[in-house]
Amino acid sequence: MHQGAVTKQQSGGWGRTLTRLVGGVLLLGTVVAGVWLWNPLPANPGAAALSAAASQYDVTIYRDNWNVPHISGKLDADASFGLAYAHAEDDFETIQTTVAATRGVLARYKGPDAAPTDYLVAMFDIWGTVDQRYAVDVPADVKAIAEAYAAGLNIYAAENPDATWQGLAPFTGQDVIAGFMFKSPFFYGLDKTLLSLFGDARNVEMALDPSANRQAWNVGPKTATELGSNGMAVSAARSGDDTTRLFINSHQPLDGPVAWYEAHLMSDEGLDITGGIFPGTPVILHGFNRNIGWANTVNSIDLADVYVLARNPENPMQYKLDGEWVDFEQSTVTIEVRLFGPFAFMAERSVLRSKHGPVIEAADKTYALRYANMGEIRQLEQYYRLNQAQNLDEFLDAMALGALPSINYIYADKDSNIGFIHNAQYPNRDDAWDWSKDLPGDRSDLIWQGYRPFSEVPKLINPASGFIYNSNNTPFVATDGADNLRAQDFPQSMGLATNHTNRSLRVAELTDGTSVIGRDELLAIKFDVSYSKNSKYAGVINRLTALDWTAEPEMATAADHLRAWNLSADAANLHAALGVVTMRKNNRLNGGDGSETHEADAFRWTVAYLKKHYGKIDPPWGDVSRLVRGTVDLPLDGGPDTLRAVYSIGEFREDGIAPITHGDTWIALVEWDSSGNQSADLVHQYGSATLDALSPHYADQAPLFAAKKWRKALLDIEDIKAQAKRTYRPGKK
Repeated sequence: MHQGAVTKQQSGGWGRTLTRLVGGVLLLGTVVAGVWLWNPLPANPGAAALSAAASQYDVTIYRDNWNVPHISGKLDADASFGLAYAHAEDDFETIQTTVAATRGVLARYKGPDAAPTDYLVAMFDIWGTVDQRYAVDVPADVKAIAEAYAAGLNIYAAENPDATWQGLAPFTGQDVIAGFMFKSPFFYGLDKTLLSLFGDARNVEMALDPSANRQAWNVGPKTATELGSNGMAVSAARSGDDTTRLFINSHQPLDGPVAWYEAHLMSDEGLDITGGIFPGTPVILHGFNRNIGWANTVNSIDLADVYVLARNPENPMQYKLDGEWVDFEQSTVTIEVRLFGPFAFMAERSVLRSKHGPVIEAADKTYALRYANMGEIRQLEQYYRLNQAQNLDEFLDAMALGALPSINYIYADKDSNIGFIHNAQYPNRDDAWDWSKDLPGDRSDLIWQGYRPFSEVPKLINPASGFIYNSNNTPFVATDGADNLRAQDFPQSMGLATNHTNRSLRVAELTDGTSVIGRDELLAIKFDVSYSKNSKYAGVINRLTALDWTAEPEMATAADHLRAWNLSADAANLHAALGVVTMRKNNRLNGGDGSETHEADAFRWTVAYLKKHYGKIDPPWGDVSRLVRGTVDLPLDGGPDTLRAVYSIGEFREDGIAPITHGDTWIALVEWDSSGNQSADLVHQYGSATLDALSPHYADQAPLFAAKKWRKALLDIEDIKAQAKRTYRPGKK
């Protein structure tokens, strides 16, 4: 045995010692990590503190036989207080999700997937703006309704502590204002711009100095699949029965933070308005009062500009501007990412800003973003003024505030005025440049300041034909008459779209500028389920059926069947399943970019899918397209981009059903007769009980919705009281 040798017994002892040592180190590391990650949420205030402000408000809520809340208060603020309480009864979970997202703390509750949302809140400087401007730039009456809404949420939280997220209460008026600030830009597609910037590479054109005789390079299309909305108005002169009609038909997700909830607000100060709201909003977003109404549709306008920055190679915290190196504004955001229980990881990210706006450090370049609504805080103020408007002049005055970054308005009133406003905050850009492309970031003269005045916003009031419509199409086709707006009358730098949707093509095909559009004719237009022969969808079908499928006999048979399709998506149609599912699958494969690359693959997939789940390629369309809500499971006609809009976003179910997730949701048909008397027909895709599957109102309107039938709006307080199934006063015993 030589020196240094170790016996077996000694070796085992050393091994046990090493194991204990390593175990101790790991235990110590776990303890240290646990201490580091230990970050329990604070407790919410007690019920007395949360409910203290409720004594300031006096409101009565009448729930009708459909459980729709009719909310009556002395002041507008009372109505907003009651609206918060009523909506919380039906969807408190989604309201809290909205507040957490707006505060930039959603990852603390939902985990890593929510961290990007929290980062965007910091990147947009939502709370820096609120902290700086809430006290000064939000009018007193707007603060009053925001704070009343927060008080309504707080008393609900006081009464329902187990349903309230720990550390989220109390809710504040600033939360309400910040919610509008954060969400508004996404309605014109800012999210698509952000996704392209955060991707591995940005494949768009670069704008060049218009004084230089050069061509653009690195050409690549921007992609998007528009879910859309419809809005239509018919004047008394066109209706055939001296009745003015407004059709409100926004297309939204059927569930979630931007799904419509119906309410009716009344106050002694003059509010008497019915319509749709999203979680977190204290006033009606689109709807009607006794004298006017409006529908909203998304518009496709270029309202965000991307600048390519040159960074200082010797100091990456600087960028070039007008020939000089300028320091970035730099801050750090800490995102609390929930792991489990009281443990959360504290992720720190740097936030940079240039003179242009927030900076995105992508994989290939450094970009700055300047966008409509950046730093804007008056969104709720404008919505409130729209709720208060009682005639066309007051409506236009409210629109002239110019605080809302986008969204078309289709208007009608009891005096038979109708109109279309292609609303946006149009950046005050130099018309010599092509703003659809990336801009050089080293020139301060390209950093636009402010917006064009409301007088320059495209609008068409009382067209000669007496008919107005928009289906997310170009503003230059808004009526079936001869007095449409003209592209040559507007600067190219406004970024106005020239596109058509299938829905706008179908409206044009179903109208002629002179024929009567009465109630029945208007309903026939709205619930049309066909694709235009000039639509991109018909183009897909034509290309597929023109291919040579002789080497694939099964596909040749399917192509013959598809060729016979009349392009209608009625529930009984035996060809629509093959056509519509092919189009849906094609959109999933190509990302909605219009590419023909995946069309044949989508067609093959659809044939296999239908045979697997239905045993044939020709099941009735209503067997595939379904409105599913709890135990309710109903056939639904229509399809993507038909006027009867039906979308199934995401994967198909294992049983072959494609439940509807987006499209037609809350719909209203509002009418004023020749004497100014008003009536309205309404329907919601589900019912007022958003989350309570045990409620009788969880899906009580779904059969009406699927059958294209209506419930009559209750407008008069005496009728509301007579039919109320429940009457109560939040905060009052």
